Amino acid sequence: MVLRIAVAGIAGRMGKIIVEAITRTEGVALGAASVRTNSPSLGEEVGGLCGLPSQGVYAVDNLEEVLEDFDVLIDFTSPASTMAHLEFCLSAKKKLVIGTTGFSDEQKKAIDDAAKSIPIVFAPNMSVGVNLCLKLVEEAARVIGEDTDVEIIEAHHRHKKDAPSGTALKMGEVVADALGRDLNEVAVYGREGNVGERNRKTIGFESIRAGDIVGDHTVMFAGEGERIEITHKSNSRMTYAAGSVKAALWLKDKDSGLYDMQDVLGL
Repeated sequence: MVLRIAVAGIAGRMGKIIVEAITRTEGVALGAASVRTNSPSLGEEVGGLCGLPSQGVYAVDNLEEVLEDFDVLIDFTSPASTMAHLEFCLSAKKKLVIGTTGFSDEQKKAIDDAAKSIPIVFAPNMSVGVNLCLKLVEEAARVIGEDTDVEIIEAHHRHKKDAPSGTALKMGEVVADALGRDLNEVAVYGREGNVGERNRKTIGFESIRAGDIVGDHTVMFAGEGERIEITHKSNSRMTYAAGSVKAALWLKDKDSGLYDMQDVLGL
């Protein structure tokens, strides 16, 4: 049975690439697509909008209109829009894949609560490569984390609004958990002026916003005489889109629960 996928924010960069990823993947089909109410793309045929063959799907501004046309929603929009879609999926009993970042603690709690009733894959990064790196970062932290200074450097395009990136924060959480630390207590976001000698227990973050960088992340474990750097560089948003479609397929037989890409990939 073909899984029917709805894509939120079809007029955006990620929305269009997710549609392309759907067309490349067996066992799935585009079932619906949404845009903002004031979008000039409202009512357009999605294939033409995305530079693809006709999909027979037209952009709507209310998913209630196409409720029977899809099984799972993929959302890479904004925290506010995603929370509205979360409410919709909860009431309509639809599965949900969330790639949006920048949520508050309260919003994350709402996602966690909703997952008690519907299945949700919620991950700051859907890339297979990034999630493999998270596993490598965890192992490195366990082996050498206590004896090194940990710094996380990330770079993204000039349009990204949140910093540090959700992926960088996830990397920090992985390191902190492996070392038995609370990231909220040990994170240092940027440095300026006379900040004094570095505390080895801290985890540093640096964010770069420039040009059209898709997404670069490096976790540095720097010790005396040597350092290890685990780096992932994205050259195309297709890595995220393909991962989100993989996550949607993985949810096919799930009834409820909160999952991430580590679950999807069996890591």
